[in-house]
Amino acid sequence: MATLTADPQLSPSSQPPQLPPRTVIPAHWRTRIWYGALLTILAYLVVLPMVRLQLLAFENGAQGYRSQYGRFDIAQTIWTTIALAVGSLIIAMVLGTLLAFAASRLPAKVGFLRIIPILPIVMPSVANFVGWAFLLSPGPGYLNVLLRMLPWWNGSDTGPVDIYTVPWIIITGFALSSFVYLFVSSGMQNISSEHLEAAQVSGSSTIGVFFKVVLPLLRPSLIYGGGIAFLLGLGQFTGPLLLGQNSGVKVLTTEMYRRVSESPSDFAAAAAAGSPLVIFGIALVLIQKTMLGNQTRFVTHGGKAFAPSTGKATWATATISVFGLLALVIPLVGLVIVSLTPYWSGSLTWSLLTLDNFRQLFATDAVVESVVTSVVTSLGAVAICVPIGYVTANLLVRGRRFRILALIGDLMTALPLGIPAVIFGVGFLLTYTEPPFILYGTRTVIILVYIVLMLPFATRMPMTAMLSLGNTYIEASATSGASPFVTNIRIMLPLMRSTILSAVALMFILLTHEFAASLLVRASTTQVMGTLLFDMWQNGSYPLVAAMALLMTAVTTAGVAIAMLIGGRNVLNKL
Repeated sequence: MATLTADPQLSPSSQPPQLPPRTVIPAHWRTRIWYGALLTILAYLVVLPMVRLQLLAFENGAQGYRSQYGRFDIAQTIWTTIALAVGSLIIAMVLGTLLAFAASRLPAKVGFLRIIPILPIVMPSVANFVGWAFLLSPGPGYLNVLLRMLPWWNGSDTGPVDIYTVPWIIITGFALSSFVYLFVSSGMQNISSEHLEAAQVSGSSTIGVFFKVVLPLLRPSLIYGGGIAFLLGLGQFTGPLLLGQNSGVKVLTTEMYRRVSESPSDFAAAAAAGSPLVIFGIALVLIQKTMLGNQTRFVTHGGKAFAPSTGKATWATATISVFGLLALVIPLVGLVIVSLTPYWSGSLTWSLLTLDNFRQLFATDAVVESVVTSVVTSLGAVAICVPIGYVTANLLVRGRRFRILALIGDLMTALPLGIPAVIFGVGFLLTYTEPPFILYGTRTVIILVYIVLMLPFATRMPMTAMLSLGNTYIEASATSGASPFVTNIRIMLPLMRSTILSAVALMFILLTHEFAASLLVRASTTQVMGTLLFDMWQNGSYPLVAAMALLMTAVTTAGVAIAMLIGGRNVLNKL
């Protein structure tokens, strides 16, 4: 075969041009660049608003801190915040873990009851608290009216229960128990039945299996679930705002809202009020990482298929049924009763029942527009959050070579749990009312703040699934010559389909009835369902509040139904 060579008689200028060698960036550096770009975007969304607020709090010799922490009642406010968080955490951890274990022992014929512990999340928190207020308000509360018919409280005009006090605000906050249940049940379903059968063959009782086998293997789920529940407890806003105002209950989050709602607004003091929660949130993330240590110790899902244990126990059915009655049915009954009456009072007759409140609701353009805005902004935020969360989870679980990036990603995706949604609303209000992005009053700013609020859930749920799957599938795929991209698309995503759909359902549910952050970034022409309901509550339109709460519940329930249609009827059980 002839070989082409350069003609030596040609002058150097006539020789073919020689291309310089192309610089090839190593694969691990390309990965670092992509992760770095993602973390830069997250930093702009999560960190920048908080930095701007803190700079504002330190202006004029830290005037914001002096204004907030120089108040005579600040010690009581901090104590109430801690009491609400600790009390809610204890109830959530006990109930959530008990419900998860009970769900694993349900007889097959009543397996559908596993969805009950999740339903308090489907019900908007504002609707839950309002429902209990209609039932346990000291004067016109319907349950209190019935209790006063008993001999112990006969003759009294008020009570015996006061829903507007701290203990009852804690007791009626069942949503945190549902969050713990989500994490614990997800981890419990990934425990191979071989572990449980081995313990039972060795003579261990059901209680022994629970404490000696199940709880140790559930440590990652318990730490994440407990940490999230405690942070959410510290940042409680709905209950203290709606129920605590009547009895002067103040927590840090309601103080922040009051500071930015008063005239003139004191953003610096609001930022100072949120600082302890921000610091604690960062500290808790580091504590979680230390307590978990080597997370591969908790992998119980090998390469072969496994079947979760399904026990048979009457106590399990009774436990879940009673929880559903207290957490869901009773407050819904209160909403239904008030929504069907022209006014809220302690007396109730059949002649008062009417559908006028619902007719007025659907005839109001602002209500219809708020539903559309809630659905559009929620879906938009979820569509962006899912890929961000999956990539970030990959960084946290697989990124051993990128420890610093993984630590930064872990901190940034956990911060929205430690920082109350109200202060994020204030931060976004300041950031996006000035150049280069003036977005105040638009749906875009609502989507952006929703993305930030959902980052922990979009990251933690795929992360939990990745930890339970281990490295077996990835190593097998790499041995076959597949690239990381192909492995994720063809192996990991199909295996995690139910978890991802569950994350989508959870985020949609949480966003369609979010109003704390929305309350700050909304405009009069851009309302979501939660903010509109809050305005009705402030105006004292209680029958319309009840009807609106039921409408919000119906919208989120429709979203769950669609998720179950796409991902299967057990999609919520895999949250």
